[in-house]
Amino acid sequence: MTEFENGQVENGNESMADALESFQEVKVGDIVKGEVLAVEDKQAIVGIEGAGVEGVVPAKELSTLPVEDINEIVKVGDVLDLVVISTIGKDKENGSYLLSKRRLDAKKVWEDIEKDFKEGNIIEAPVTNVVKGGLVVDVGVRGFVPASMVEDHFVADFEDYKGKTLAFKIIEIEPSENRLILSHKAVVETEKEAKKQEVLSSIHEGETLEGTVARLTDFGAFIDLGGVDGLVHVSEISHGHVERPSDVLNVGDSVNVKVLSVDPEKERVSLSIKDTLPGPWTDIEEKAAAGTVLEGTVKRLTSFGAFVEIFPGVEGLVHISQISHKHIATPHEVLKEGDTVQVKVLEVHPEEHRVALSIKALEEKPQEEKEETYEMPEESTGFTMGDILGDALKDDTNSDEE
Repeated sequence: MTEFENGQVENGNESMADALESFQEVKVGDIVKGEVLAVEDKQAIVGIEGAGVEGVVPAKELSTLPVEDINEIVKVGDVLDLVVISTIGKDKENGSYLLSKRRLDAKKVWEDIEKDFKEGNIIEAPVTNVVKGGLVVDVGVRGFVPASMVEDHFVADFEDYKGKTLAFKIIEIEPSENRLILSHKAVVETEKEAKKQEVLSSIHEGETLEGTVARLTDFGAFIDLGGVDGLVHVSEISHGHVERPSDVLNVGDSVNVKVLSVDPEKERVSLSIKDTLPGPWTDIEEKAAAGTVLEGTVKRLTSFGAFVEIFPGVEGLVHISQISHKHIATPHEVLKEGDTVQVKVLEVHPEEHRVALSIKALEEKPQEEKEETYEMPEESTGFTMGDILGDALKDDTNSDEE
């Protein structure tokens, strides 16, 4: 062998020795890079970079999600980040290493989840399954949502949630046990509270809003104003008397309401429906023009006459002289509260909220009275409007003082 040839051999041996020394030792737990050399039905064969050996990645260790077709996950030439799970047999030189991409990915996912948990972040994830007791979601690792933490209201069937992507708050996390508890209810409640505060700050006394009847009680109706419920007391539902809110309202009805008061600290809003409706005296001159015949209910009897409700919230006075053609000492002789009577409108004063009525104007006069009165108009009271209403109010005031 020549000196040159001997030199080549020596250099070749040195290069091989250098190469062997440059190979790193692979240990369980190491994170390595592996190039996919071959893809089989249930595993991928990889070459571990810097080690000069091969390893095996089972299909189930390729992804955190179930793998149906390994060829959809990897292909020859891909370089993967892997963690060494264990050795297979004793022949390490021929690639007796079991590797996992899934576990490395899961480790990173848990680190991200722990960070989100500490910072109180909201995460999103799809619901992959509905099981007894709650929902299973995929956040890169398996998460569980107990039934009581799905919504802020009762849900009988969770099947519609499967496949949906929802927002969750992390309630409990334990990576060593693969335990991750999530809550969608907490997100819903936080969003509702934020919406409530936003709506409360935008509501002002005196403005008119549109809302929806959310609940009915004996004392009133709760109206949803888009995140905040306001109360319409039963006395504020109508200009007329309302016995029960359910008599005139139904859950789901759209109504206009006027804001009476707002207390942001107590989150209370008082509303009125009747203040958005035409008042009982609106257009009274048209509804009860002089000469109009109406049906009404006797509401009150006094010594000087009877107050008859002819429209909800509108009462007119039938002076004692207009009750009967016969002389009566008190209205109580012929009328009682609650009676339904026919009345004729004599005069209307909208600005004073006064209406003069007559019962006897609709009754036929006795024969002797007809002969005595000659041309006196049937509806004539014998009093001026001022006499009737003035004396009436004076007597009413005196009776109240007594």
